[in-house]
Amino acid sequence: MSNCHTNTVETGSSVQTAETVQKLIICGPPNVGKSLIFNRLTGRHATVSNYPGTTVEISSGHSALLPGHVVSDTPGAYSLMPITDEERVSRDVLMESEDAVLLHVVDAKNLRRMLPMTIELLELGRRVVLVLNMMDEARQLQVQIDSTRLSELLGIPVIETVATSNEGITGLCHVIRDGIQRPNRLTVHYPRRIQRIMETESGSAPDTPMLPTRFLASPAAEKLTAEELGDFELTVRVARQEHGDQLLGQCAHFPPPSTGAISGLLNKLTMNFWTAIPLALAVLYFGVYEFVGGFGAGTLVDFLENSVYETYVTPFLTHWTEKIIPWVMIQDLIVHDYGVLTLGLRYAVALILPVVGTFFLLFSVLEDSGYLPRLALLLDRLFKKLGLNGRAVIPIVIGFGCGTMATVVTRILETKRERIIATLLLGFAIPCSAQLGVVLGMLAQRPAALVAWAGILASIFLVLGFITSKNMPGEAPAFYLEMPPLRMPRLGNVLTKTYSRMHWYFLEILPLFLAASVIIWLGNITGLFAVIIAGMAPLVKAMGLPVEASPALLFGFFRRDYGAAGLFDLQNHGQLDARQTFVAVLVISLFLPCIAQFMVMKKERGWRFALMSTAAILVTATGVGLGVNAILVKTGWM
Repeated sequence: MSNCHTNTVETGSSVQTAETVQKLIICGPPNVGKSLIFNRLTGRHATVSNYPGTTVEISSGHSALLPGHVVSDTPGAYSLMPITDEERVSRDVLMESEDAVLLHVVDAKNLRRMLPMTIELLELGRRVVLVLNMMDEARQLQVQIDSTRLSELLGIPVIETVATSNEGITGLCHVIRDGIQRPNRLTVHYPRRIQRIMETESGSAPDTPMLPTRFLASPAAEKLTAEELGDFELTVRVARQEHGDQLLGQCAHFPPPSTGAISGLLNKLTMNFWTAIPLALAVLYFGVYEFVGGFGAGTLVDFLENSVYETYVTPFLTHWTEKIIPWVMIQDLIVHDYGVLTLGLRYAVALILPVVGTFFLLFSVLEDSGYLPRLALLLDRLFKKLGLNGRAVIPIVIGFGCGTMATVVTRILETKRERIIATLLLGFAIPCSAQLGVVLGMLAQRPAALVAWAGILASIFLVLGFITSKNMPGEAPAFYLEMPPLRMPRLGNVLTKTYSRMHWYFLEILPLFLAASVIIWLGNITGLFAVIIAGMAPLVKAMGLPVEASPALLFGFFRRDYGAAGLFDLQNHGQLDARQTFVAVLVISLFLPCIAQFMVMKKERGWRFALMSTAAILVTATGVGLGVNAILVKTGWM
């Protein structure tokens, strides 16, 4: 990350050379308000780019509050001893930018856990500002921090902020304008055996000891076995934590966490295996089945589809389009059966949006309550059989909302092996929320069919994961997870997270639905779709489905939820009986990933993986459809 000395940077009314531009790098753990502070400093004017050689994104922008400063926001990291790709990129950015000022943002109420990274940065002799964010929550918990004394002990500025209300941002800017001096290098006393390992493996002289962070980033660390490396890192972390505790003992007070009787009981219930399973099933039933399936895919979809769109929107759009545009072909592009407004927009807004919205609302509630880490711990043992660990709960659960987003989130997994397995499972057997909501709506009147559908998908998920893990070298790494306290979700947090995910999803889905409508229109007027649908007819009939299901399955090539919505239409018009409905939802649930998910798979894992996994998914979906239909016909169950 080098500066180009011939470039100029325009800031306000002044033009400054790149030599005079000061770099500010925001670093720290995830979920401490780094991005919000970044937005405060840059005024949201930023560019996002991938770090060279990776798919990890780095945001950068010129500061609106600090002319002549360029601010970068790094991925969340607890330490410069990386576990995930994001932490590895954060380490590389910080190690390469020797002259930058580092804004280490931490959650003030969890300062004890986050101070070791500050110590790690100071060991390297870097210019650091410690930003104690979320001070409002710390005060509510009666956490007392003497930031002046802490500043004296560390030898760096310590600023208290509440980024959500802009508190402390002005003070932070003043400190940066005044200039940040390089502090005296902080020294942590590590056990002699740690120093001896570094001297032996790196060849450094005893009078010029190597720092653990630099050692672990050097080729010398590769000489250690996995067991030696794990012991080395653990010893270093403990030493830094003890040093941090000594400092905080002189300037801070953290009252013991007080848990009420109810929250204490819930905490025990969610941590005990035998009680956690029924609770997880209850969350699944009331959250996914009743709220997302019943309310989202049922009540909301029915209201928007029938009471709003079919009653008012479609007639209005059709009337004015036919009145203004005389050409039937263009009318068909805009309205009628395959119009971008009456098909694409209707599917996106009336069928998909309410389902996705209710799922992301549910996910935000579970996330803010602190339940997700407990679910991760509960499923860790099962996931290890699939070559994953409990950390994979996050992308898998998000996959029930949006497979595209979940594929990106697989970056949090520690190894390439885990990321490949998780991406494969997401593509094969995890229906997105829009698809899931439609399926739940179609099977809502037949609980036995719904259980059978879930059982088949779960079996494919488990068998695929088990086979893949056995045939890929390596093993699931150890699983460590911070366990936050259970708490009542905060409405503001839930709504903010839901809006953010909905905004991302809707910007992603609407253009694709409209584009799919245009492609369908083109395929329809050129006769290409008629040829493809005719070619699909024998296979569709072999699965016991009516020929009218062919267009819906074809639409699934563009988006699986698009195809599911088409099947929903067929059921609503009485064109699918119980057996056909079951086979149809099973096939569409296992069907090809949508265009967006396919492109992300290609970006994250490469063309070969994306094409081979897509072909395998298509063969599996077809095979399951043929097999299940044959069994149902023979047994007469439906």
